[in-house]
Amino acid sequence: MSITLFNQLTMKRYTLILSMIFGTVFFAAAQQKTPTATELTNKNMDAMDKKVKMNPTQRNIIYNYTMDMYKEQLELTKKQQAGGFNDDDIARFYKRQNQTTTNIRNILKGDQQTDYDAFLEEQLRGGNKKKKKKHSKDEEEEVVTGISGLKLPANATPPNGNP
Repeated sequence: MSITLFNQLTMKRYTLILSMIFGTVFFAAAQQKTPTATELTNKNMDAMDKKVKMNPTQRNIIYNYTMDMYKEQLELTKKQQAGGFNDDDIARFYKRQNQTTTNIRNILKGDQQTDYDAFLEEQLRGGNKKKKKKHSKDEEEEVVTGISGLKLPANATPPNGNP
């Protein structure tokens, strides 16, 4: 009788350990992987191509600047996750980011700089989040984002009914 009780307890332990191992494996697989510098750069350049018309030479130079900035950003992220960063590292990264922006602006000419400034402002707002709802075939209404999207029109009453 005691041997069967021992076998049952051992089997329960093995089942519990096996369940914990599977849970850990599935949890680790579900974690998001950090994008590489190349992936971040390509995504940024694709978004920038939509806003700023560049020639191939400008695009290649800006790609290299952006790649270097993202490499440094990923290094800083790894340091932060490991807990081995300090304020100097962050200040150095922001300085590098500003330098990269200045270098890119110096490569661009005229209207490209204006388009680049608009692109940067859009990125700071969190990307192109304006979506359009279709009301009819030809009529579309633009959804306003940011602080202006929170303001009520002058003639509207708040949902709670208090003016």
